[in-house]
Amino acid sequence: MTVYLDANATTPVDKRVADLVMGYLTEEFGNAGSRTHEIGHAAQTAVARARRQVAQVVDSADDEVIFTSGATEANNIALLGLAPEGERSDRRHIVSTAIEHKAVLGPLERLAGSGFEIDLVKPDRFGRVSAEEIASKVRPDTLVVSMMAVNNETGVIQPLSELCGLLADQSAYLHVDAAQAFGKLLPELRHERIDLISISGHKIFAPKGIGALVTRRRGFRRPPLTPLLVGGGQERGLRPGTLPVALIAGLGLASELAVAEHAERRASCAAFRGEVLRGLAPLDPVIHGEPAHTMPHVVNLSLPGLDSEAVMVAWRGLLAVSNGSACTSASYDPSHVLSAMELPDDEIRSALRLSWTHLTEPVDWTEAATRLRDLIAI
Repeated sequence: MTVYLDANATTPVDKRVADLVMGYLTEEFGNAGSRTHEIGHAAQTAVARARRQVAQVVDSADDEVIFTSGATEANNIALLGLAPEGERSDRRHIVSTAIEHKAVLGPLERLAGSGFEIDLVKPDRFGRVSAEEIASKVRPDTLVVSMMAVNNETGVIQPLSELCGLLADQSAYLHVDAAQAFGKLLPELRHERIDLISISGHKIFAPKGIGALVTRRRGFRRPPLTPLLVGGGQERGLRPGTLPVALIAGLGLASELAVAEHAERRASCAAFRGEVLRGLAPLDPVIHGEPAHTMPHVVNLSLPGLDSEAVMVAWRGLLAVSNGSACTSASYDPSHVLSAMELPDDEIRSALRLSWTHLTEPVDWTEAATRLRDLIAI
């Protein structure tokens, strides 16, 4: 049996979540916009409950949660949706990092093409950006600062709380791509200085196709977002369209479970990380990212003398791992994250990402190491 070690790409759906989703698909199937009968009201109630469950994870108000199809859409709404405000106020400068997911770098590239100036801060060789350097780039005409909370390829935790403190007196909006952090880094995402938070359901055991954008007020004012789509009044006009009640309910329950089981899940993942490192130790792996600043459920490493593609083939039927972001897995271009870290070319070519959950089955690491020793001997 193949053990799944690609949880940063997607987690399995928690059975409790799946059961709830199926109930709303087959039994409680009403439209949350139908207010004239009890079936529609039941759907409304489910959405309201989920909105509250998501909001509680980041300590926001219920009405600050906007449901989306995932973090990619949330990132686009946050960044492209702020553009008209930047044009109106003549604030056309944006600060971000060179290790962002393509769901952030793509919108930034589009904004650059329409006259915005983009500053991308590089990380150190351990994959961590400097909060001080980001803050030093902020100017009076800076519209937004965008920094991911946790990198999807390396699992490195970025200095979010420190950045919040440095931006305390700045007017620029702060957007955080929390796809890999929501439900896993709890205090950090609750900081009131964060204006916009992008969330993905399928990273926390909810179904694919659902996420959210938290639009936190400053005082009484919401971030001035312009919708990318028009055609309905759902989600305060920011994300029109019939709400996928079943998926929303699933995200809500998954969010609640992530908080309730946080300590247990983290301890389980940390223990598994120890097994990974002990199991691969005979192969002298090079770890990318300091353990003190890396999430306990992921490790990015290179195995000297071994190409990542060859390793994945050798582990076929035993381990399912990746050599980068799932969103760019069809491309053989070097990882932009590892390149930004200025790692040696051979380490970038041989880099692998192993990521797991508290549900991951035990691995036969002796067999895993043996297959790679055989590969070296060829």
